[in-house]
Amino acid sequence: MFTGIITAVGNVAALEPKGGDVRLRIHTGKLPLKDLVVGDSIAVSGVCLTAVELPGDGFWADVSGETLSRTTLGELKPGDPVNLEKALTPSTRLGGHLVSGHVDGVGTVLRRRDDGRSVQFRIQAPDDLARYIAEKGSICLDGISLTVNGVQGAVFDLNIVPHTLSETTMGEFEPGRQVNLEVDIIARHLERLLLGEQAADSDSTISMEFLAKHGFVKGSD
Repeated sequence: MFTGIITAVGNVAALEPKGGDVRLRIHTGKLPLKDLVVGDSIAVSGVCLTAVELPGDGFWADVSGETLSRTTLGELKPGDPVNLEKALTPSTRLGGHLVSGHVDGVGTVLRRRDDGRSVQFRIQAPDDLARYIAEKGSICLDGISLTVNGVQGAVFDLNIVPHTLSETTMGEFEPGRQVNLEVDIIARHLERLLLGEQAADSDSTISMEFLAKHGFVKGSD
């Protein structure tokens, strides 16, 4: 688990194809490594990876074909910057929100606009994630815990302060960039719980009809 508070920006040092997968080497920059051991989890731009080697200036991790296909890691090139966060501990300050490092989908930056010293971004999420994104709710974007300022359909807005722009990769975001998205885990699991015994039915989904049938929506007069 992570908090979505980025502690360092590293960069891709190498990518080695390994029988359909990729072994990825990350230079970790200012990320402290003294307490890191092989097997520890590190979020790389929002993707939870396991350190398999520790060469001293960073780490190596294996990235599966599944992860490559469902995140932006498959598009990385040597030199690309990445957001980094080590897994939280019982004594970690939870300054963001609970983040699993399991990416739900890839979004696209639609707009960047200055707003005083801050920058407003508009992000297009996959349609199937729209129901989990709420105004003033939390979302994780490339590993960064952020607050949704507004939402319309599958499009949502963010207002990013100067500190976040300078301490993460968001300062480089421009329209067209793809980003890893993880929705609030509470919303994701709550939807599953609401299905109850119907969760075993592969065709079951939360719909207005489902909510009305189970008393969550008042009928019209």
